[in-house]
Amino acid sequence: MRTWRVGTFSMGASLVLLGLFLFLSRFLGFDLVHVMSAWWPILLIVLGIEILLYLFFSRQEKPLLKYDFVSILFVGLLGMVGILFATLSATGVMGKVEEVVAREEMSFELPDFSHQVDDSIKRVVLRTVGYQTTIEATDEKEVSMFGTYRTQTTKKKKLLTTADEYVHANKKGDTLFINVKTLPNEVGPFYSHPEVASTILIPKGVKLEVIGNGNEITLNTRNLENNWSINGASSLFIKVVEDGNLNIAALGITEANGKDGAWKITEKVDPNVEGIEKDAVYQSGEGTYDITITNTPYVSLNSN
Repeated sequence: MRTWRVGTFSMGASLVLLGLFLFLSRFLGFDLVHVMSAWWPILLIVLGIEILLYLFFSRQEKPLLKYDFVSILFVGLLGMVGILFATLSATGVMGKVEEVVAREEMSFELPDFSHQVDDSIKRVVLRTVGYQTTIEATDEKEVSMFGTYRTQTTKKKKLLTTADEYVHANKKGDTLFINVKTLPNEVGPFYSHPEVASTILIPKGVKLEVIGNGNEITLNTRNLENNWSINGASSLFIKVVEDGNLNIAALGITEANGKDGAWKITEKVDPNVEGIEKDAVYQSGEGTYDITITNTPYVSLNSN
């Protein structure tokens, strides 16, 4: 009398098929996650075949039926793992896990931005976000922005395709408002914020007001021919030329650096503010064009 151990054939066939899938994935480039989430229905087919074989042989003889509980438990465990992978894949969790595992840090260029400035525009108001920004005066009759950003991505996919995704320009009367946007960013413990280093060119004869957001700002004053004001930067680096014509006033700062004797510093004590605040003034030439700095604790002066 033949003894039929239900589960033994299923376990053996499952191991063979799983091993075959994994072996082929090494050479054919199959995704392991997709293999684990897609192959498990074969277990049902294998179990069905085993039952059909049992019915076929039972017609010719009376086999003694026994259950191989270890094999059945193993096959069930494999099935549960496959179902778990499939469930996670259907809910999108597995896709996020794959993305986290496959991502890498890469640098890309910002899509170039430019906005024509005609004679009706007398003032530009620039609102920045928490990225490193360089602002420079230019002879061109346009506001332009370019630079690079670094982010975590998969398959070299860029975050930005057009300039509208990170900057917006809006003209109201004689003022052009430029708002820099925060780059798209995934929220989660395994994601890092994109890093941006940008340069913004401002027509030299237009008045500029910069609204910082606690970010590092660098000013290049080489061609400056109007008044600028900067408010709310974390630190400000100013590049000046020897034959410039500037009057720089940094109000309520904590520290001012630069070559010896460049700044004229006045200390003041405010009972409502902890520590000693300073007003620092620098002048080159006749000081025709003003740069006013407020709510910026650190200012540094450098020669161009």
